[in-house]
Amino acid sequence: MAAPALTTAPNHHASETVTRGVRVRAEPRYLADRSEPASDKFLFGYRITIANEGSVPIRIDARRWRIIDADGTAHEVEGLGVIGRQPEIQPGESFEYSSYAPIATPWGTMEGGYRVIPQEGEPFEAQVGRFYLVGPTG
Repeated sequence: MAAPALTTAPNHHASETVTRGVRVRAEPRYLADRSEPASDKFLFGYRITIANEGSVPIRIDARRWRIIDADGTAHEVEGLGVIGRQPEIQPGESFEYSSYAPIATPWGTMEGGYRVIPQEGEPFEAQVGRFYLVGPTG
């Protein structure tokens, strides 16, 4: 299933974190038209922007997510790259993509990180700060 398009409205549930010159912004959105609240299926889209504020090119090698729903059920997701790619990001440039996460409750949280391979230096994890998945209330 293709990730749905997301809007650019201000988002108070977003997060922004900088780790060793890699800025990661996460902007979630509730996808009402793709959710089924009566069946405990809530779909959240999110847009990620990874900016290289450092001085050397980097490659995003892998991702790690921790998704927790309102009942406290946690799901760990790990994999190579993002959306089937391992993007290279030059200094001063950014990479943006959209994806989605289903959960069984109308709210939850996501956080995680990206394994970054710099052209020079040791690999490290760029943190993705906790952001909030907030759907219908009541």
